[in-house]
Amino acid sequence: MAVSVACLTAASPALAEPADYKALDTEAAHLMAAGKIPGLAYAVIEHGKVAHVSAQGWANIEQRRPLKTDTVMYAASITKAAFGQYVLMLVDDGKLDLDIPIKTYLQKPLPDYDAYKDLVADSRWEKITPRMLMTHTAGFPNFRWLNPDGKLDIKTDPGTRYVYSGEGLNLMQFVIEQGLGLKVGDDMNRRIFQPLGMTRSAMSWRPDFRPNLADGYRQDGKFEAHDERSSVKAAGSLDTTIDDLAKLAAAMVSGQGLSAKAAAERTKASFPIANPHQFPPTYTEVEPANAEIGLAAGIGVVVFDGPQGHAFFKGGHNDITDNMLVCVERGRRCIVLLTNSEVGQRIFPPLVQAALGETGMPWAWEYGRALPVTAP
Repeated sequence: MAVSVACLTAASPALAEPADYKALDTEAAHLMAAGKIPGLAYAVIEHGKVAHVSAQGWANIEQRRPLKTDTVMYAASITKAAFGQYVLMLVDDGKLDLDIPIKTYLQKPLPDYDAYKDLVADSRWEKITPRMLMTHTAGFPNFRWLNPDGKLDIKTDPGTRYVYSGEGLNLMQFVIEQGLGLKVGDDMNRRIFQPLGMTRSAMSWRPDFRPNLADGYRQDGKFEAHDERSSVKAAGSLDTTIDDLAKLAAAMVSGQGLSAKAAAERTKASFPIANPHQFPPTYTEVEPANAEIGLAAGIGVVVFDGPQGHAFFKGGHNDITDNMLVCVERGRRCIVLLTNSEVGQRIFPPLVQAALGETGMPWAWEYGRALPVTAP
């Protein structure tokens, strides 16, 4: 495997030749076998253009359905990066200001809405801005149901610490829908998916996805069917394909669909990240090494500075899904990886390095620990 990795990294950052992608596909197959990953779909972006798309393995092992580049897969929290693109479009429109408190957009105080009544005794919500929601610094837990009482609360003062929060992204969606009168799922389809030709992507379930759909597998190999998510959730409801997501990644890294000013907001270090790991969120711990790579929250993504310069990434994970997007601004280069496995992370570090060279991607921060490539 080392030979193919050397071949591919030597090609960086120039556009790789077709033979290099054959080597990358071979490397991916080797890693999948070693890591026991049922299905992997990935795409490489060079110079802001989709250069290679591949799918290997199974969408459903039991039914012997192969994974294809147009197979619908769950994006999980990569949804947040797609939603970030949409939020920045609203900023360009002048409909949204990242640094004006969200109370400006709402017709009544946030706790007066039933979904946010738990905050009635905590006035700190009034300080929350769209930037805080999009950078996980509003102080919310990841999800309220993780609290023992199941109620929503503010863990840290807004704007003071990075605490990963799906609640924050969903509140941003709520503000857009209640305050601006927009339907996020429909508007993302109109403004992002349709213009980019993402014909098999949606923020909620579509019945036409079913004939070519990837199911998922837990770390122990246990099967679990794809969840048909009926409601739009900015924190993680996107169904997509690698063909489609490659187009979005290319648009993001090249700034397509946004003004230069709005595109720069995505990868600006809006707030430094002190946490040693993304999960579980911590409210006091500090990892000094994060500052050495400029680890920080951007809009819908995390940014850092590596051997190839400024870069951004976003992962997406649940019990049957493990995905990753890594982009390097120099050369407008990305790799997008989608798996229908809880442990796709086993093969992400070597595969990202094979495709892009050494990026300095902070894997230990993203996952808390690095799983071995060879499965137990």
